[in-house]
Amino acid sequence: MVEAMKKRRWAGRLSIAAAILGLGSVAAAAIAAFGAGGGAWHFGVGFSVLRYAFFAAIAGIVLALVAIFIARSAAPKLILLNLAVILVAGAFVAFLGNQIRTARSVPPIHDISTDLEDWPQFHRLAEREDNLAVVPDMGRAELAALSPRERWKAIHREHYGDIATIRVPWSVEETVARARALAENRGWEIVTADPDNGIVEAVDTSLFFRFKDDVVVRVRPAGDGTGSIVDMRSVSRVGVSDIGVNARRVREFLADLRRGDMPAG
Repeated sequence: MVEAMKKRRWAGRLSIAAAILGLGSVAAAAIAAFGAGGGAWHFGVGFSVLRYAFFAAIAGIVLALVAIFIARSAAPKLILLNLAVILVAGAFVAFLGNQIRTARSVPPIHDISTDLEDWPQFHRLAEREDNLAVVPDMGRAELAALSPRERWKAIHREHYGDIATIRVPWSVEETVARARALAENRGWEIVTADPDNGIVEAVDTSLFFRFKDDVVVRVRPAGDGTGSIVDMRSVSRVGVSDIGVNARRVREFLADLRRGDMPAG
């Protein structure tokens, strides 16, 4: 009887600790992300909270597993609480872990363009003042010897060589209209859609930290007079690395545009 009471007591304590660490870490991460997105604090503060929350969630999962082991005979009602902790904290750890893995697998650049020599220029949106001011050399001597802009080009060509200008069969005016419709369907904020100059500019805002990425689509008539040539550029407003977001955005957008996908309605 005494032994059973001790087990119940320990199972309860461990379950409370697991809930505080596991569920509390998820709550802290959400507050950090939305607070940074709302301008309550710098995004760097939010990232620091995420780092600690990640390890706290892991600790919560470990404690929940131990609590389940103890509670399986002494306090079976606590098992459901600890399973909930494992489920919620585990999903958080898996999500954040995947983001970390992705960040380590992509190059540390945040400006992606289909044309590296004559890249599309923003007309209404302003390019960030420190754009390409810091381009890490990735510990490679041949990159360190280059200027930041040339280093960016070299890294871009090496990792994103598939991102290139596309040709579509429509006039500049129709292509601009199609590009605008695709952007609107993605929930981007349209800044300008100018068929006379062949320009579409938009802003894509992330869900949690509310990071804003600026996008420009440039459309020019093809040299032979049939169809249009399309270039695209996507740039993060903050940070050095973009975790591959801009490259994915450009690839997916141009693929949809080339296929002629049009939003319903």
